[in-house]
Amino acid sequence: MNKPIGVFDSGVGGLTVVRELSKKLPNERIIYFGDTARVPYGIKSKSTIIRFSLENILFLLKQNVKMIVVACNTSSSIALPIIKRHFSIPIVGVLVPGVKEAVFSTKNKRIGVIGTKATIGSGAYQKEIKKLDSQIKVFAHSCPLFVPLAEEDWLNEESTKDIVKKYLSYFKKAGIDTLILGCTHYPLLKSVIHKFMGKRVRLIDSSEQVALETKHILARAGMLSNKRRKNFKDTIYVSDESDSFKEIAKRILGSKFKNIIKKNNV
Repeated sequence: MNKPIGVFDSGVGGLTVVRELSKKLPNERIIYFGDTARVPYGIKSKSTIIRFSLENILFLLKQNVKMIVVACNTSSSIALPIIKRHFSIPIVGVLVPGVKEAVFSTKNKRIGVIGTKATIGSGAYQKEIKKLDSQIKVFAHSCPLFVPLAEEDWLNEESTKDIVKKYLSYFKKAGIDTLILGCTHYPLLKSVIHKFMGKRVRLIDSSEQVALETKHILARAGMLSNKRRKNFKDTIYVSDESDSFKEIAKRILGSKFKNIIKKNNV
């Protein structure tokens, strides 16, 4: 089936998922929607997050996509169960694939999770980890400033390093050996997070696991594209265009980056 894969996130972070999808599924077309006018989702109410997520899916369905990847941890944590009840199209979130990788990775059964206030407050990561291994001790902490830092491209500022230290000192004291980056914006800060946490702590970026899960779902359903792509560049929609989004998109996608389309009244 040669229809595109739809992907949405609250902002630019979900492009890390697009990058991994392109690596694992080079023949697939991707349509991405970044809801940049309403970022961040992590400080919104549950009902608002669900409404935004439903609106994003309806927009992607209008683009005739065959599957939707919810590349937003906040939406995956709070809205995904409801979303799946409303649509028959295959939908996958970023939460479960990342959890599976973290549970497989940990050696001392002490896993840390960072995310938005809404994601951490939902307890979704904690519940999923315990489902797979009840012996694992989970340490969760919200890092609300990480999303605006990523969106503004403040990746190497001294103030960013100070904020990382402020948020993540808790996990050093907890003695974790695995840290889930529970927001697709957070991999943009991976370098500074890794430097602070040290080599003994593995950072789990769910992007690669989501791409593999997407491939498995499409293969099982017989929906993989049978048409080889030649120099095709994916389509990026946003609800509000910004210079910082363009710069980060170029860095994430490289030569695959093309002009962004602003979509109003999503």
